[in-house]
Amino acid sequence: MDKWFPRLYDIAMLPFERTRFRRIRQDLVGTATGSVLEIGAGTGLNFPYYYQAQQVDAVDPNPLMEQQSLARKRAALVPIRTHLAQAEELPFADNTFDTVVATLVFCTILDPEQAINEIVRVSKPNARILLFEHVRMKQTLLGKAQDWLTPVWKKICDGCHLNRDTLVLLKQTDLSLKHVDSYFDGLFLVMEATNEK
Repeated sequence: MDKWFPRLYDIAMLPFERTRFRRIRQDLVGTATGSVLEIGAGTGLNFPYYYQAQQVDAVDPNPLMEQQSLARKRAALVPIRTHLAQAEELPFADNTFDTVVATLVFCTILDPEQAINEIVRVSKPNARILLFEHVRMKQTLLGKAQDWLTPVWKKICDGCHLNRDTLVLLKQTDLSLKHVDSYFDGLFLVMEATNEK
């Protein structure tokens, strides 16, 4: 993992967070209830928006990202515990969480199918799965541009796949997709699913 990427992440995201992303995060993360797992918490951009959760366990594999999240963790309205862990190997017991949150992270997970399997394992039956992700665009030319840019983009942006389609991945699992909202002509999706195991 590059050391410069965590340091620049908040600066790079600032224009997006000041416009639409902040509202999307508030509306999505603000509905998380009970015992919550956040996958890929990064610098803690979601931490201020946990209004209804009892407690949040936030995982990220990057120690520099976790370090940058500490101020937001201390300022949060609910207790937050951070863990250095991969999404593909979560350090939690089966059937632990009422809600799972992941925002702008599935693009970087090395094995997203295994990460979804782990989410299913550690979340309770009927748990809510809340995702905000960028995906490969349906518009042919834009989708091909994402395919073309992805190899270079991965090197610059800590493994981010511009063309990963998390919605398709979700549809191939045992999760039950309940709702999808599209933003920026389908580049970003907000998805809600339930774990109906």
